[in-house]
Amino acid sequence: MRGLKFNAIFLMFALFVGLVTADGPVVGSGGLMSAIGGLCGMVKTLLPTVALLMIIAAGVLYAAGQFMGAETRARASVWATAMLTGAVIAILIAVIGPWILGLMWSGGKVGYLSSSICV
Repeated sequence: MRGLKFNAIFLMFALFVGLVTADGPVVGSGGLMSAIGGLCGMVKTLLPTVALLMIIAAGVLYAAGQFMGAETRARASVWATAMLTGAVIAILIAVIGPWILGLMWSGGKVGYLSSSICV
């Protein structure tokens, strides 16, 4: 029980220190704004590329499954469907994600900081 109390106090202290220094100047870091900007940049560049590769791989997998037996064909069809679903979700995140990040960071004011966060 004593160890659990110590762990809970340490966790609260770590969260408090993280919240206090999140946007402040940290040596070697640009703060929270640059982290959100980096996340937004990754969402806008990496996810569409991964989605395109997933669509191509799903097509190849589905086509290859058509040459196999019934069980393998069924599995390939399920895998291709899952890859297409993942690609659609990735495209939705890439389209809607930067807008949501800008909306959250600006406090609900549409278009307020979205251009400075998502470079």
